[in-house]
Amino acid sequence: MDILQTIYREIVEGNQVAAKEAVQAAIDANIPAEVILTDGMIAAMGEVGRLFEQGEYFVPEMLVSAKSMQLGLNLLRPLLVAQGIEPVGKVVMGTVKGDLHDIGKNLVSMMLEGAGFEVIDLGTNTTEEKFINAVNQHQPQLIGMSAMLTTTMGNMRHVITALETAGLRQKVGVMVGGAPVTENFAKQIGADGYAPDASRAVVLARGLIGLE
Repeated sequence: MDILQTIYREIVEGNQVAAKEAVQAAIDANIPAEVILTDGMIAAMGEVGRLFEQGEYFVPEMLVSAKSMQLGLNLLRPLLVAQGIEPVGKVVMGTVKGDLHDIGKNLVSMMLEGAGFEVIDLGTNTTEEKFINAVNQHQPQLIGMSAMLTTTMGNMRHVITALETAGLRQKVGVMVGGAPVTENFAKQIGADGYAPDASRAVVLARGLIGLE
């Protein structure tokens, strides 16, 4: 079987060790890093997203596939950097202040990486100041905010207000998500988009930067 097909299959099936070995085999075979990324890994994560949308995959399956992709990406990233291959976009991600939940954020981050984005993950309990500093430092096209609690989701509004105060709001798209978050809430706080799950977060992110 073609090495790229093997990478594709092992990521879709969530075989972490086999996926990593297949990526290394492709590197050893001098297949260009961009081809490995696009035809093997991004294609595989696209299929994982499709399976999720159709109800054939659930969050656990998405998570193991995303982890498989990430192991391969760790091998590939230095080559991509060395070859000057640009990501499709840059996203700053964080769970908002007061909230320590990160499973959903981590899955979205991995799915975005699997779609070719560069992700700067600020972790949990992320203050407005951390978001502002990250936007100034990394110059992303997007920021993504997550909240798992009704008591912390209001902090998303504070981040957007802080972006406006810093004169950065027009420079960055804002997408939000998390269990208590709704499309309505996203509109109320002035976010640019809401995604109910990791698969649709990728579609949203691509749309916000003009790729969809």
